[in-house]
Amino acid sequence: MKNILKYVFICVCAIAIPALLVVNSLQALRYKKLEREVASLEKKQIELVEENKRLITNISLLSSSDRIEKIASTELNMHKAESEEIIRVEMKGKK
Repeated sequence: MKNILKYVFICVCAIAIPALLVVNSLQALRYKKLEREVASLEKKQIELVEENKRLITNISLLSSSDRIEKIASTELNMHKAESEEIIRVEMKGKK
């Protein structure tokens, strides 16, 4: 009986060790794949952050008051209103 248990134990170990090595290899492959995916996503994130910074800078430049005033005067033939051109309208609320 002892010899049979010993034989079974040796057989289980002989099968388990290679099986665990295969599982370990599969996990290592999966880890490397996920590591590459994370690196790719981090690179994409950096690119998106830089693009976002560029877009914010462009928005700031395009919405500057100097630029808008220049477009209004040169392209739209607008000018700043003189004080005598301003008409004030008062509205009384309903009671």
